[in-house]
Amino acid sequence: MKRDILTKDWVDWIDYWAVDFDYANKKEIVRIGKNGASEEAWTGSYIFENEWQSFRTKKNAELEFESSWHEYKKGGRYKIAIKVVDILGQDTTQVVEVKVE
Repeated sequence: MKRDILTKDWVDWIDYWAVDFDYANKKEIVRIGKNGASEEAWTGSYIFENEWQSFRTKKNAELEFESSWHEYKKGGRYKIAIKVVDILGQDTTQVVEVKVE
């Protein structure tokens, strides 16, 4: 039986990646029930909103490695989140803070 090497380069491990250009704009809020009532509380995290993505399909195994252009309407500090999923289904997210003038 002949075996083909499927991962010749590090990019071969990536199956999908996505970008949220304003990650901190939507807080993750949960409802906490206490004594028959509920209140909302921020978990300290944010919700990842997929604004751009590139993924492999069976018909097209190519990935784009440069996201689309994004323009911020006003200056300030923003958190950009990048989510990567590998071919084994493991995902990781990296958050980078940028200053827009």
